[in-house]
Amino acid sequence: VQLQASGGGLVQAGGSLRLSCEASGRTSVIAVMGWFRQAPGKEREFVAGILWKEGTIWYPDSVKGRFTISRDNAKDTVYLQMNNLKPEDTGVYYCATQVGRSADWRVPGYYDFWGQGTQVTVSS
Repeated sequence: VQLQASGGGLVQAGGSLRLSCEASGRTSVIAVMGWFRQAPGKEREFVAGILWKEGTIWYPDSVKGRFTISRDNAKDTVYLQMNNLKPEDTGVYYCATQVGRSADWRVPGYYDFWGQGTQVTVSS
């Protein structure tokens, strides 16, 4: 499975961005799609996840109510709508997928394939 992320950019605090991640290849084996972010000097952090077939969603408290993950199975694409952005949301955002099974969504090591990352910068 290959993942191509897009949609990052520079936005002022309080603004919005929508990220997209298109999957290709053996997409029939996708079980979970997740979004992570990584700020300079910090560990990669889980921000949203979705069970690909069932649609179950989970967010950490840090983004709950501001970020929305959605999917378009026909396009093999997952989206991350980010509203009311804060400077602490700045980082490189990655999409990732678990294939064949669902493991702890919060753990980067349980994901099998990763997109290339897209930079999100929120100015104060």
